[in-house]
Amino acid sequence: MSTSPIPARLQALRAAMAREGVAAVVVPSADPHLSEYLPARWQGREWFSGFTGSAGTLVVTSTGGGLWTDSRYFAQADAELAGTTLPLMKLNVAHTPEHVAWLVETLGDGDVVAVAGDSISVAGAEDLARRLGAVGARLRTDLDLPGAAWPDRPARPEAPVYAHPAPFASVGRDEKLGHVRQAMRRAGATHHFVSSLDDIAWLTNLRGADVEYNPVFLAHLLVEHDRATLFVDAAKLPADVKAALAADGVAVAGYGTAASALAALPDDAVLMIDPGKVVVAVLEGLPAPVKQVRASAPSTARKARKTGDELDHVRDVMRRDGAALVRAFRRLEAGLAAGEPLTELDVDTLVREARAAQAGFVGESFSTIAGYQANGALPHYRATEAGFSPLAAQGLLLVDSGGQYLGGTTDITRVLALGPVTDEQRRDSTLVLKGMIALSRARFPKGASGPQLDALARAPLWAACMDFGHGTGHGVGYFLNVHEGPHGIRPPRPGADLVPLETGMITSIEPGLYKPGRHGIRHENLAVVVQADTTEFGEFLAFETLTLCPFDRRTLEPRLLEPSERAWLDDYHATVRAALSPLLGGEDRAWLEWHCAPL
Repeated sequence: MSTSPIPARLQALRAAMAREGVAAVVVPSADPHLSEYLPARWQGREWFSGFTGSAGTLVVTSTGGGLWTDSRYFAQADAELAGTTLPLMKLNVAHTPEHVAWLVETLGDGDVVAVAGDSISVAGAEDLARRLGAVGARLRTDLDLPGAAWPDRPARPEAPVYAHPAPFASVGRDEKLGHVRQAMRRAGATHHFVSSLDDIAWLTNLRGADVEYNPVFLAHLLVEHDRATLFVDAAKLPADVKAALAADGVAVAGYGTAASALAALPDDAVLMIDPGKVVVAVLEGLPAPVKQVRASAPSTARKARKTGDELDHVRDVMRRDGAALVRAFRRLEAGLAAGEPLTELDVDTLVREARAAQAGFVGESFSTIAGYQANGALPHYRATEAGFSPLAAQGLLLVDSGGQYLGGTTDITRVLALGPVTDEQRRDSTLVLKGMIALSRARFPKGASGPQLDALARAPLWAACMDFGHGTGHGVGYFLNVHEGPHGIRPPRPGADLVPLETGMITSIEPGLYKPGRHGIRHENLAVVVQADTTEFGEFLAFETLTLCPFDRRTLEPRLLEPSERAWLDDYHATVRAALSPLLGGEDRAWLEWHCAPL
C-alpha cells in the first residue's frame, strides 16, 4: 500500500512557517489572475493537500489546519484527504465555520497569517486583514511560503497566443477598447488595469492555451486613453499578432513587468481596478498619491451580452455539438447492446472523438463528467484510470460535458437510461426536468436577477421535500470560460450583488438531485436572455433555449408532467429533430428520430 506524500509536504511547509514566525498559511485555489482553472504552477492547494477538486481552501497551522470545500466535493475530498492528517471542513454545513472565521477563533494577539500576494484579491486581502485585526492577528502577503516549500515547482505555461479569427470575432479590438475608455472617462480614470484572463482575451480578440479547458493566456493589461500595454511573454506572440496589436495602439511588455509599470505611474494618475479581480502583489508598489477608482471591469458586463452575430455562431455550434452527442450516445448504446466491456472512461472518449470531428472544434470546455449509477450522485465526479466504474445494461448514466469551438462554448448534461430504471429514478428525473422546464419558459421583468428566479427550478423538488446544493445556472463565455460572470442563477447570498439578467446573456439552466450511494440526476441546457414583451407594467424578458440534444424519455414518468410541460418537451424535441436531422444519417438519424418522438 502506498503512503501519502502529503504529511511530508506539510512538514516542509510548517518548517518554512517556523522560519518566518508564521502561525498559519492560507493556500487558496487561485493564481495571479484569480482563475477558476489553474496552471500547474499555482496548484499549491492540491500539492499540499492532495485534494484535486476545482474549489477549496487549505489552511495550515503549526499543528493542524483543514481543507474547506463545498457539497459538490464532500465525497471526493473525504477520499482524497485520507491519510493526510488534514480534516475536511464542510462549507455551508451547520456548526462548521468558514476558514476565516476558523482562523479568527483559533489565532490570537500577535499571530501572523501568510497568504501569497499573487493568490489573493485586493478585496479579499483587505477583508481578511480586517477580520484578523479584530483579534490582534496580522496578515502578510509578501511571503510565498507554499512556493518556498515546493521543490520542482512547475514553470509558467508557454503555449502560443493566436488571433480569434473573423468572422467569429465580429467586434474589433479597437471598438472593445473604446468602450472601456468611455467607462474610464465616466469614472474620471486615466488608467485601467485588468488581470482577469477572460476579460483580456475578449478585449484583445486573442486566445491561448495556458489554462486547461479555457482558451486564455497569462497576461495583464493596462489601458490608457490613447494606448494600451499587454504584459505577456513576448515569445508567445507570432509576428502577425504583434503587428496587429501595434496597429491598434497596443504595446507589448514582459509578463513580469506589470507591477513595476504600475509602480511607475505618475502621482496624478487615477487607476480604475476591480478589487475582486486584481491580486495584491501587482499593486504593492503603487505610488501612494495615485488615486484608485474601484468598480467592476467594464469589459466583464459587456462581453456577457453576446452580439447578434455571436449568437448566430453559437446557434450553429449548438447544432453541430448536438449532432456530435447524438453520434456518441448512439455508439454507446450500440456498444452496450453488443456486449462490449465499456466503462465511464469510454464515454469520455466517445464524446471527445465525436466533437473533435466537428469543424471549428478546439477542445473540451471542462473535464467530462460521466457518472454511472451512484457516481452520478457526485456532482463533480471524474472517472480516471485509477478509479472508474464499468457500465452495465441497466440504470442511469449522467453525462455532463462541453466543447470549445471558434464560434462558441457549450455545456450540456443528459441522463441516459442504459437499461431498466427504477420507479424512484424516473420520479426523480421527472421532478428535476419539471424544474428545468419551469425556469426555461419563465418570463420576468427587466431588472430581475438570477437569484430572484432560482426558486422556479427548485419548486418541484421542494414540493417533494428535496433540494440540491449547487447553483441552478452560470454564465457562459463566447469561445471563452465555460463559467462566466457577472450573472448567475443561484439562491440569494447575504451581501451579494443582484446582477440583472440582460438580453444577450447566456446562462446554463441545470437543476439536479443527488442521492449518495444510489443515483444522481441533472438536466442542463444553455439558454440566452431575449426580449419577451412590453406591457403597461414595463419590459419583460425570457429565455431562448440554445442547446439541441434530446432528453432520454425512458428516464421520465410522463404521468408526473402537466399537459403544458409535456407540450414543452414535445416542442423542444421537434425543434431538435428539425435542427439535427440534416447533419445526421443512417443509424444516427434513426436514433434521433426515436428519441425525439412525442411523449
